[in-house]
Amino acid sequence: MHRCLFLFTIMAFLCAVPASAQGILPASFAGWTSNSLAGIPAPVIHNGDHVASMVASQQAAARQEYGFVSGEQAAYSRDNQEMQVTLYRMKDPSGAYGMYSYLRSPDMPQAEVTDHSAMSRDRALVLDGDLVLDIRGADLQRLRNDLNALVAAVNPKAQQGPLPTISEHLPRKGFIERSDKYILGPVTLNQFFPVNSNDWLGFDRGAEAEVARYREDGRELNLLLADFPTPQTAQKKLAQLQQDYHVNAPVTDPNGSPIFARRSITLLAIVSGARTPEEANKLLDQIQSGTEVTWNEPTFQFKEPPITTMIVGAIIGTGVICCFALISGLAFGGFRLVVKRWLPDKVFDRSSQMQVLQLGLGSKPINSEDFYGIERRPSK
Repeated sequence: MHRCLFLFTIMAFLCAVPASAQGILPASFAGWTSNSLAGIPAPVIHNGDHVASMVASQQAAARQEYGFVSGEQAAYSRDNQEMQVTLYRMKDPSGAYGMYSYLRSPDMPQAEVTDHSAMSRDRALVLDGDLVLDIRGADLQRLRNDLNALVAAVNPKAQQGPLPTISEHLPRKGFIERSDKYILGPVTLNQFFPVNSNDWLGFDRGAEAEVARYREDGRELNLLLADFPTPQTAQKKLAQLQQDYHVNAPVTDPNGSPIFARRSITLLAIVSGARTPEEANKLLDQIQSGTEVTWNEPTFQFKEPPITTMIVGAIIGTGVICCFALISGLAFGGFRLVVKRWLPDKVFDRSSQMQVLQLGLGSKPINSEDFYGIERRPSK
C-alpha cells in the first residue's frame, strides 16, 4: 500500500512539472484562439544538414547560458490569419534581457509594445520581466493592439526586476543599430566575438559582457565591453590577456587580426578588427566608467590647537559649568524657601508624610516641625 502511494506521488509530481511550465500563454486573446499548446521541445538536429545542426546547437547553448527555465509554444488563429508564439521563461530578468538581445536581428527596429520590444514585418520580440515572447505571423505591424493584449495576458505571471546597465557605457558614435548583444557565457561570446571557445573572459568569476559592432573610417570594428566585480579582477584579466593573446602588442603582421584593450575601473574594453592602435583608440577613448577613483583628491586635514589654547579653553569651560551650577542651585533653593514660606506643610516636607530617623542619644523627642521654625499651638 505504501509503495503504491509513493509511486502515485512521484507520477503526480512529474505530471505537475510540465503543467506548471505550460500555464503562461493564454488560451485566447483579442479574438485569437489557440489551436495547440505545448512545451518547447529539444532542438531538432537534421541528419546531413550541418548548418541546421550547428544553429540548433548554438541556440540550445545560448538558452542554457542565459538561464532557461521553461518554455511554451502555441499556434493561434483568427479568421484566416495565423500566429505562432514561443515563450521563454528565464531564471531572472537579466537572463531574459540577454535572450531577447540574442534573438533580435538587425532588421527588427524598436517597437512600442514594451520598453524592450522589436518588430519586423513578420516577427516580433517582446521582453517582459523574466519572459521573452517570440511572435511570428504575417503583417504583425498591423496587429499592434493584439500584441498588446497578448502581453497584458502574460504580464501578471512575469517576474519583474532590474535589467543590466552595462549597455549604457557603449559609445554612440559609429554604433551599428541593433548590433549589441548581452553575453553571460563563453559559447554565446564565441558566436559574436570569436577569440577562443573556452571561458577566456572569466564568466565563472562574475563577469558580464556586451558586444557591439561599429563603423569607423569605412571599417567594421567589434567591441567587447566586460564588467568585473572589482577593479583588481579587471586588471588581472587584462594582464592575463596580454600574456595569452598578445593584446596591445606591436602590430607586426599587416594581415593579422590584432586585439586592443583598455581598462577603466571595473570595465574592460576590447576591440578587434582595427589595423592600428590609433584606429582602436578612436573607439576606446569614448569609454568611461561611471565611477572615478583617484589618489590626489583634496581631503580634510585636522590640525591640533596649541596647548595654551587648550588650557584656556578648559578653564573657561569649567568656569561656565560652575556658574551654571551655582545659579541653578540658588534658583532652586530660593524657589523651595518661597514655597515653604507661603505654603507651609503643603508642598515640601509635609509633616504627615515625613518620617525622621532618631538615634535616641538625647532625652528630648525629635519633631520635624522643629527644623522649620513652625510654632506649635498648645492643645486645648
